[in-house]
Amino acid sequence: MSTAILTGQPVPGSSIEGDLRSLGFDVRVAADAAEAETLLAGVPGDERVALVDARFVGHVHALRLGLTDPRFPLAAIPGAVTAQPTGRQALTRAMARENSAGGGTTLVDSLADRILTALDADGAAVHRPELGSLVAAVPADPQARNEARQAVTDVDDEAVRLKSAVKSRDGFFTTYCISPYSRYIARWCARRGLTPNQVTTASLLTALIAAACAATGTRGGFVAAGVLLIASFVLDCTDGQLARYSLQYSTLGAWLDATFDRAKEYAYYAGLALGAARGGDDVWALALGAMVLQTCRHVVDFSFNEANHDATANTSPTAALSDKLDSVGWTVWVRRMIVLPIGERWAMIAVLTAVTTPRITFYALLIGCAFAATYTTAGRVLRSLTRKARRTDRAAGALADLTDSGPLAQGFAEALKNPARRLPGFTAPAVALLGGAAVVTVAALTGFGGPWPVVAALAYALTSGLAVARPLKGALDWLVPPFLRAAEYGTVLVLAAKADVNGALPAAFGLVAAVAYHHYDTVYRIRGNAGAPPAWLVRSIGGHEGRTLLVTVLAALLTASQFKVALTVLAVAVALVVLVESIRFWVSAGAPAVHDEGEPA
Repeated sequence: MSTAILTGQPVPGSSIEGDLRSLGFDVRVAADAAEAETLLAGVPGDERVALVDARFVGHVHALRLGLTDPRFPLAAIPGAVTAQPTGRQALTRAMARENSAGGGTTLVDSLADRILTALDADGAAVHRPELGSLVAAVPADPQARNEARQAVTDVDDEAVRLKSAVKSRDGFFTTYCISPYSRYIARWCARRGLTPNQVTTASLLTALIAAACAATGTRGGFVAAGVLLIASFVLDCTDGQLARYSLQYSTLGAWLDATFDRAKEYAYYAGLALGAARGGDDVWALALGAMVLQTCRHVVDFSFNEANHDATANTSPTAALSDKLDSVGWTVWVRRMIVLPIGERWAMIAVLTAVTTPRITFYALLIGCAFAATYTTAGRVLRSLTRKARRTDRAAGALADLTDSGPLAQGFAEALKNPARRLPGFTAPAVALLGGAAVVTVAALTGFGGPWPVVAALAYALTSGLAVARPLKGALDWLVPPFLRAAEYGTVLVLAAKADVNGALPAAFGLVAAVAYHHYDTVYRIRGNAGAPPAWLVRSIGGHEGRTLLVTVLAALLTASQFKVALTVLAVAVALVVLVESIRFWVSAGAPAVHDEGEPA
């Protein structure tokens, strides 16, 4: 139960007590600051508490945004301030100082606003939600109160709430083909007590059924798969809209939403490949290639954002041009569509699954993702080269964590630390690219089972160590993690294809999926300010260079059939280790939820 302490002179006919109770607050009334302090001290320390001026006039949704969002220790709107247990000490301290200064006299001005001023003076981080057209005010006289009440009447807060449940930067397909009705599904779910996590799980199950339908290899199965994939995406949009509509944010929910998106898409790729195999067409290499390309695209996004989100002196002519283009309506949608976001991508996959073949679907997916990757990466390279920015230690640390360097690379990095300091700034991405390209190329150009890929993998471990031998603060150092991802995944793909034995590519698909999950998990931990996975986890699964070397050694020592079995065993082992640790962390850790905000009202 949460507690709201009403302070100040009660206003006849005010609905504030009822509004607070409708939001789950137990309402108590204080006549002055001294009584408010006494009531505050009596609220259990593990409960949320709010101070609200009894003269408050505003929308219920304004109160909901200001007083019930679980993501912020302290939050406030005009006339109201709230604290969760983690922010309780700051609120209590501000209240004690205010009570001491005011001497406990009857309140004239808003105590909540004075407490907020004291919190700001203490340097406390107080969240102030975007209210837009919503009203939240403490009128000083009857005329102002009547005007505020009229303003409340003039704005439909339920319409505002529905609108703000939708993200402001969704793609064209999501904005115009899904959100116009998915927001109402979200409201329907909220009114029946369903949680975002339940909707997320329903989306996953729907996508898995879609993958199973695709795996039948029949035209009816492909049509059903396409329809169900769209239904899964509708539910995927609904869970986030439900979270924003009802402010049901959680660490576990953020993790489920992020990881299930990848699980759904890659499981669907596997279903398409199985369905094609039933029809006599082997497209496992295309399915694995699509997963590799999509994962590397995401790593580019994550690395660039981590490298630049807190960069200082962040200026760039390219960024200025991008902002100018965004001021022209139609260019915004074109630019959002050509990067093939999840809505457009899943719509394309669903339609092509229903009306064409898995091979054509994967060809279109690979071409579209390759173009999108080229467009976004080129733009980010230009921004990085033209901006004058200094990378922070936090950004360099995040990039180092994203590299997923194991004992071999770290050992080489330590040995090469002094020579690396004398090398030019572009060394890190250059050697990462050259080393990764070399191991993939050698594996592709030599016969299966030869020693040369092992030699190339050893050289790759050396270049990987050189790439991370000094802090990744160069203009293009954010390219290091995606280059390393492409090298590891590409080596597994090429060697499985070269084995030319039934089942090798599906085993490689499973291994890359397990490793990619580990890399996504690393990203979500960093984004949640929870740090990288523990060092023992990275060491136990070898790091990117260790796994690459191991796969090349297995290919050199084993027959093609034995190599397939080894890949399967390795995939299962990696999946078990990373899943157990990931689930343990996200269920028990206190990392903050990571959710995108809806559009301001």
